Amino acid sequence: MPVVRRLRQSFPEAVREVTVPGKIPDELTVLISAEKIVEVCRFLKEDPELSFDYLADLTGVHYPDREECLEVVYHLYSMKRRERLRLKVRVREEEAVESVSSVWRTANWHEREAYDLVGVRFRNHPDLRRILLPEEWEGHPLRKEYPVEGKGEGLRYVAHVLRDPERAFREFEEHQASKKSQEVPQEEGE
Repeated sequence: MPVVRRLRQSFPEAVREVTVPGKIPDELTVLISAEKIVEVCRFLKEDPELSFDYLADLTGVHYPDREECLEVVYHLYSMKRRERLRLKVRVREEEAVESVSSVWRTANWHEREAYDLVGVRFRNHPDLRRILLPEEWEGHPLRKEYPVEGKGEGLRYVAHVLRDPERAFREFEEHQASKKSQEVPQEEGE
């Protein structure tokens, strides 16, 4: 496995663990020291022999029973070699992971999603804020301790719709009609 060999040569202190795939040959996983993630990613992308030029996905996972309870998983792909690689880093609750958005621009929104849903913080991120949930949302819904039924967000609306669906539908239609009446009419020929 040339990827592992090259990583161990270039970053011997950063490679913490390697999981060699069993039945699925494309699922090599390398656990990297969090403080080296940007250097490792830049190397994987820019090294002409490896050329992992595509960050397909990045996600956060919460393992509350571990000391390093937050894990970030990076799914990389080399178009040139048609090869996949999974990188992982682990950090404690209070630690942040360095953003890889300077290596792959697509990391920007992936990291925001991991922050929003799991609570992983990314140092030097250009715009770390929620991407899916409202800013005032409390907690991170993909954390293991987050209650399955939620914390009450949006329940008043759901209860209203379930209690009187016909009224909810009428209100929706009225809202749509009021939006139409507020539209500025266009002149003929525009």
